[in-house]
Amino acid sequence: MKNVFLFVLPVIISLGLTAQDFNYLPEKVGSNQTIEYTQFTLSYNNTHKQADWVAYELTAEEVAKKQDRCNCFSPDKRVVSGSATKQDYTSTGFDRGHLCPAADNNMSEKANKESFLMSNMSPQLPQFNRKIWAYLEDWVRKKATAYNKIYVVTGPVFVNNLGTISTKKITIPGYYYKVLLRFEGTKVRAIAFLVPHVGADTDIKKYAVPINTIETITGLDFFPELDDKVENKVESQLSLKKWGL
Repeated sequence: MKNVFLFVLPVIISLGLTAQDFNYLPEKVGSNQTIEYTQFTLSYNNTHKQADWVAYELTAEEVAKKQDRCNCFSPDKRVVSGSATKQDYTSTGFDRGHLCPAADNNMSEKANKESFLMSNMSPQLPQFNRKIWAYLEDWVRKKATAYNKIYVVTGPVFVNNLGTISTKKITIPGYYYKVLLRFEGTKVRAIAFLVPHVGADTDIKKYAVPINTIETITGLDFFPELDDKVENKVESQLSLKKWGL
């Protein structure tokens, strides 16, 4: 597996936008199907049999809600091309790794069940899913509580892939990413993480990168409402203090 440059860069932008009028969804990926659920929206990649991205708003209120974890993994019948199934992961040695965590979908029983749709899963090594990925998910929830509302985009990176599982050839990604954005009045503060799909440690600062690093490696445009020229102007900033790191 190739090394990834590990450097940090939170983005601070002032555009006159506010959280009330901000559309946080990434740009549509070609003809890939976009599906909206109760607490998240995803873009489904039929080639890799998982999402390109899963995007959602996460508030302190949502973090505080509690639901019993249903563990009700099921195929996503809304995926026109057909999603993966629970059985595709059986006896593979890989976890059904949530992209949008179940713990971020507790506003209702329906929302929690939707988080177990197989379109929201990606094959993850147990030592990754249950350690660094779980740690990062928990850190994101703490930030939502601290700042009252954040926007999250998360997904796989299909670079240096680790092969496939199932006869459906579900791709095992080489990396995963999370992109976070929040508002302070009209100021926008953002940070991203690019994590290699290995048994990485829990020092998340090692995996913080500029948003445009992930855009370059994935070809995605995460926040098309933000003016690219303004964004690029502030990408030389290196302080992590605004995110408590």
